[in-house]
Amino acid sequence: MTTQTESRKRMARAMRPIYLDYQATTPTDPRVMAAMLPWFSERFGNPHSASHAFGREAEEAVEAARRQIAGVIGADPREIVFTSGATESNNLALKGVARFHAESKNHIVTCATEHKCVLETAMQLEREGFSLTILPVGGDGLVDPAAVAAAIGKRTVAVSIMAANNEIGVLQPIAEIGRLCRERGVLFHTDAAQAVGEIPIDVDAMHVDLLSLTAHKIYGPKGIGALYVRRRPRVRLVPLFSGGGQERGMRSGTLPTPLCVGLGAACALAAEEMDGAAGMQGRLRDRFLAGIQARLPDVIVNGSLTARLPGNVNLSFPRLDGERLMARLPDLAVSTGSACTSAAVEPSHVLRAIGVPEALARASLRFSFGRPTTEDEVERAVGRLADEVEGLRQDPSGGA
Repeated sequence: MTTQTESRKRMARAMRPIYLDYQATTPTDPRVMAAMLPWFSERFGNPHSASHAFGREAEEAVEAARRQIAGVIGADPREIVFTSGATESNNLALKGVARFHAESKNHIVTCATEHKCVLETAMQLEREGFSLTILPVGGDGLVDPAAVAAAIGKRTVAVSIMAANNEIGVLQPIAEIGRLCRERGVLFHTDAAQAVGEIPIDVDAMHVDLLSLTAHKIYGPKGIGALYVRRRPRVRLVPLFSGGGQERGMRSGTLPTPLCVGLGAACALAAEEMDGAAGMQGRLRDRFLAGIQARLPDVIVNGSLTARLPGNVNLSFPRLDGERLMARLPDLAVSTGSACTSAAVEPSHVLRAIGVPEALARASLRFSFGRPTTEDEVERAVGRLADEVEGLRQDPSGGA
């Protein structure tokens, strides 16, 4: 029976599109699901109702998850604040510290390739009267720490630079930027949604004061994340929500115990399996890239290949349109990295920031590999992608 079940699962997997979009989201690990399930029904207490056993056991589960999350980034559990995900964490970090220090400091520094939720948050603060510096990046996608240092002034309250880019996978020099921020008495925030569980992170060694993370990028459930808020030296912020003062007054609202448990379990598994998973994903990425380059030697890799997440590659296919190419590949789940605004499809702001011409930006696809990715899937993806690129280029109507 077990063999038949496994065979059916393999057949079902073979019939579905090959999923190469793990930076968009990941499937919830069955072990994470198993940890969560009892907290939906059997153990349904409110973690803030500590006057009875149901509430106390839920509270204990939440605190155990808090310890697991702290463990994957080298933090103290008391420095972990639960949120609904990285977008809320980024908003709470930047708006929270900016508004708290508004009378003495009113300047924010970030960079052009940040996730939209960081850039939009920073621009909202600018509309509120804060000063904003958006630093450029090089052609490799990296921000120059010297440029960060030069941008910091007496009224700078915070610098926000993401650890790993969500489109081109580039790893920023977080430890170096954190050190110079600490030397200048400026708070340092990093959006680490793509980095946690993928690369080693130590908030003390990297001099990070605020760090955003989310569960669904690390094989946990959607709808839960966390913000690391340093205790020593203490980081103070104004909360986004008014309410019962949960999470030490920084984030009011009843905590969803099952989701908190899921995020904790996902972090614990990531800490245990990170090295092996990173090595495997790096090998698959390199195999994929080598296969594509052998068939399509003019393909262009966007961003640094050395300072990069192991499971990411972002490619431009000259003389093609990425949307048209993707439409010819219903059996591959990948991303263009483009954002839809009304009826217009805009080229990626990240690719524009690293100097990719608009035509190439529109010809770009992001491929990201995860724990479930197999060598067979990589080989099939290479063949399908190369076949369609070659076919479009031979199309009399043109690929672009």
